[in-house]
Amino acid sequence: MVLDLMVIGTAITLGPLHNSAFILLLSSRGGVRQGLAFLLSWLANLVAVIALVVLLTGGQPPARHSAPSTAAIAVKLAIGLALVVFGAYRHRRPPRPHGPPRWAARIDNASPVAAAGLAWLLQPWGLVGAGAATAIDADLSTLTDWLVLTGYCLLATLSLIVMEMYTVWVPAAAHARLNALRSWLERHQEQLVVTLSLLVGLWLTARSIYELVA
Repeated sequence: MVLDLMVIGTAITLGPLHNSAFILLLSSRGGVRQGLAFLLSWLANLVAVIALVVLLTGGQPPARHSAPSTAAIAVKLAIGLALVVFGAYRHRRPPRPHGPPRWAARIDNASPVAAAGLAWLLQPWGLVGAGAATAIDADLSTLTDWLVLTGYCLLATLSLIVMEMYTVWVPAAAHARLNALRSWLERHQEQLVVTLSLLVGLWLTARSIYELVA
């Protein structure tokens, strides 16, 4: 569980789309406040999904090879295969120019509520679902698993936390460097999406098959 959550959390935090959107928010009027609303909404979504899993399991992992355990592994396998297919499709698709999304033009006037809603929309729900299917194995009678789940949520939010803190501490330097980072992310968005999809998809697929047959 620990290694799977680390892989999933890292893939979530490195996603180019939400990081580009977050940098745009930080560059807008009231950027620190808008960024904080986005960050807290993003983190709250992750925590809510994990909390729902804990409520369903009662904090106790299902027995190995039981119906709930097998169902969770099947969900991870399905998500892994979907990511592989999606990554292969995006890799084979002819390159397309990436213009700014429609909401980018209105981001300067976005309210904190809109920024929080944007975080919900941009959450990579496939990966979040894989994290939830993995968290079903958490045993909350142990402090270790509490720390693992907390670490997963923070890892999946890490890029946002770093950029928010950087903007608070050194706003002038952060503005220039984060906008340069956004330009780089936009130029390499397709490669990043393909790479993350294939790597995480293959990982989830291989791990799920192993867990089903072991």
